[in-house]
Amino acid sequence: MKRRPLGSTGLDVSELGFGASPLGAVYGAFAEPDGIDAVHAALDLGICFFDVSPYYGATLAETVLGKALRGVERSGYVLATKVGRYGDDEFDFSAERVERSVHESLERLRTDHLDLVQCHDVEFADLDQVVHETLPALRKLQDAGLVRAVGVTGYPLGALHHVAARSPVDTVMSYCQYTLQNRQLARRRPDFERAGAAVVNAAPLAMGALTERGPAPWHPAPAPVLERCAAAAALCRARGADIARLAVQFAVSTGGFASTVVGTSSAREVRRLVEWTAQPLDEELLRAVQECLAPVLDRGWANGRPENQYSEEQP
Repeated sequence: MKRRPLGSTGLDVSELGFGASPLGAVYGAFAEPDGIDAVHAALDLGICFFDVSPYYGATLAETVLGKALRGVERSGYVLATKVGRYGDDEFDFSAERVERSVHESLERLRTDHLDLVQCHDVEFADLDQVVHETLPALRKLQDAGLVRAVGVTGYPLGALHHVAARSPVDTVMSYCQYTLQNRQLARRRPDFERAGAAVVNAAPLAMGALTERGPAPWHPAPAPVLERCAAAAALCRARGADIARLAVQFAVSTGGFASTVVGTSSAREVRRLVEWTAQPLDEELLRAVQECLAPVLDRGWANGRPENQYSEEQP
C-alpha cells in the first residue's frame, strides 16, 4: 500500500483510507468482532489512515475502532475523527462543545492524541462561527498536544473553500465529489492546496450508487443520476467486470489526493479493496462507463443550509 504525505502536516497516509462509519452500523447491522477483524486486516495490508466520527452510530463507531486499535503501536496508524455533528439534526460547533468532544473521542478511541480532527459537515453550520470559533478552539487543542492537525469536511465544495480561504486548515475532505460520475473535487483541488490544505476524497463508490447492489432508498442523488449509475453497473456486469472495482481504481489512481477513504466493516472487503488498488485500470472499460455517465457528469445535490450553497465559481 503506497503512502502519501498529508499536505504539510508531517503525517503520511495510505493511498486507501479506512472509513469507519460502517463500524457504527450506518449501513446496516454488523457483528463487532467482524468489524475489529476488518481493522486488523487493514493494518496488516498496509492501510494506516482511519477516519471516524462521534456521529457514526451515536459514538458506536469510535468505540469499536478504539477496541480494534487497542494494543497497536500508536505510531503505526493515523487517526482522524470529527467534531460538530452528533446526530442527523444535531450540530454544535461552539468552542466549549468542540473541546469536550475531543476529550470524549480521546477516551473512546483509547489514545492520548488525535492525528487529525475535522469540523464535520460544515455546510450545516454558521460558517463564520466555524472560522472564528470552531477552528481556533481546535488550534488551542493542537497547541496543547491533543491534536496534530485540523481540517474541515462536507459536501458542497464552495462552502469548504469559503472556510479554507478564510481560516487556514490542514486538510479538506469531501465525499461523492470524485467518482466515475462526478469529478468536481479534482478541479477544486488546486484551490484547496493553494489555501494550504491537503485534500482527502471519500465515498468513491458514491454511497453505493456505483456498486452492483446499488444505493439505499435514502440516497440524495437525483433520479437520472442513479439511473445512469445503474446502467453503468449493468454495462460492467455484461463485460464480466464489477463497477465497484473500476470506481475504486479510478479514484485512487487518477485523483491525486492524499488518500481515498472507503467505508467497510468486513475483512474480506478490505482485502478485496487492497487487491483492486494493486491492479491496473481497465482503460477501455473506463471509456465505455464514461460514455454511459456523460449525460449526468458532475450532477450532484444541494446539502446543508441554503446560505452555504456557494457556486463553484465563488471564492
